[in-house]
Amino acid sequence: MELTTFWFVVIAFLWTGYFVLEGFDFGVGLLAPALSRNEAERKQVLGTIGPVWDGNEVWLITAVGAMFAAFPAWYAGLLSGFYLPIALVLVGLIVRGIGLEWRGKVHRPSDLARCDLGILVGSALPAFLWGAIFAHLLRGSMTAALVGGVFSLSLCVLHGAVFVALKTSGPVRVRARRAAMAASAVALPAAVVALPAIPAAGTAVAGWAADPWLWAAALASVAALSAGAALTWRGRDGWAFTATASSIALGSAALFGALRPAPLPGLTIAEAASGPYTLGMLTWIGLVALPFVLGYQIWSYWVFRKRLVAEVA
Repeated sequence: MELTTFWFVVIAFLWTGYFVLEGFDFGVGLLAPALSRNEAERKQVLGTIGPVWDGNEVWLITAVGAMFAAFPAWYAGLLSGFYLPIALVLVGLIVRGIGLEWRGKVHRPSDLARCDLGILVGSALPAFLWGAIFAHLLRGSMTAALVGGVFSLSLCVLHGAVFVALKTSGPVRVRARRAAMAASAVALPAAVVALPAIPAAGTAVAGWAADPWLWAAALASVAALSAGAALTWRGRDGWAFTATASSIALGSAALFGALRPAPLPGLTIAEAASGPYTLGMLTWIGLVALPFVLGYQIWSYWVFRKRLVAEVA
């Protein structure tokens, strides 16, 4: 495998990890007010992501950093072409982070309400805008961006609800399952529209016969999402979370597969890449650094694997 292709695959993997992990973070932030009836339950819901949300953001930092080093033209074109929505994403991430950090340090109801609002808004902005950005990048229309944003937002809500059901017990778990079923009523129709549009856009660049796996990945993503809803209805929380995570991963694979020939309009992947020396140095750095990142993530999720219960006041 040539280094240009290798680093495109690495960047696609990093973005996929970010979408899967931050997807349920955003969903939990969006659902926290609906799933909790008191402060103890609110802490229970937010506690599901408390130990991991900041670590999940490392995937975004690593993905963007790798793009800057390996494909500077792609990095520059993406960030300059989508300056306003990406700026809003960063504002959302900052506001959400402040809300999550400050919530454990304030006690007045008004301050807690401000933190909760920051978490809600800071989760909604990236959840919608990432889908809109990549849909517009792929299809080049505002309609596609709107569909992509609705799909990614509803998918995050579903993914987050399944995660809360997996990580909690008691009334919160019951509400999370109901929320997942309600979210699936929006996410599944949106998926039927948005996911097949990915390989359809890819055919304009590479041709269906050249990349039939794009269709396979997109349709498998729809099937996995449907399975996630069915498994939630049956109370199989662990398998349901695996299914929704697989749906995101498969959809991301189709997305980056469609972008592979030309990550920006008029710019091929070879034209966007750095020189061989830079890519060679990055490869050695990546071989050393990436195992530590992955190892830390696996360890942190293993440590905080148990279900959470609401503290009795």
